[in-house]
Amino acid sequence: MDYSLFKDVNGLSGSQPFDSIFKFAANDLIYVVVLVVALAFLVPWRSRRLERRRGAVAATVSAALALLLVIPISDAVDRARPFVAHPHVAHRLIAHARDAGFPSDHATGAFAIATAMLLFDPIIGALLLVLAAIVIFARVYVGVHYPGDVIGGALLGAAVALLLYLPPLRRLLTRFADLCGALLDAVLRRATRGAGPTRDRPGRAPA
Repeated sequence: MDYSLFKDVNGLSGSQPFDSIFKFAANDLIYVVVLVVALAFLVPWRSRRLERRRGAVAATVSAALALLLVIPISDAVDRARPFVAHPHVAHRLIAHARDAGFPSDHATGAFAIATAMLLFDPIIGALLLVLAAIVIFARVYVGVHYPGDVIGGALLGAAVALLLYLPPLRRLLTRFADLCGALLDAVLRRATRGAGPTRDRPGRAPA
């Protein structure tokens, strides 16, 4: 079934402009996800500022932990990518190493970030979920993952984010996020004072 679904999705490739769109989504959309998280933390929002900062930190920690878990799981499963297992069937649209493909690290990171942010801020979290869904579809479309690879990664990333949201861990995480936010505010206040107008010191009048 996984192979059949792969052929259905990957079989859609081969037409412009969709190939270019999904090549970008497969390679670079994850950086847009990261940028959104960074802005959620850095922008001085008028509303939900605290929640968005906490969500950004939770997203970062969740993605880091989930991606660490990918390494032993990938080594243990050692599943060949579709363009390796089926070189005459898979349409590979992007360059990629011939390493193990399960679970997808793109899917793991994207869904860890999106789920963590959703738990703290539904608006940005929903946007990130849409972007994460596009990423995992694109990874199959361009021929570097089976659907099972990206679904497994998505479940792993979401599970880690949900685990960190449990009350004992959430308290630690929010304290850490609030500390990071306080440090950012202190830096911004100092930068603002340094960039403010300065008064000329009184000097001796010319003779």
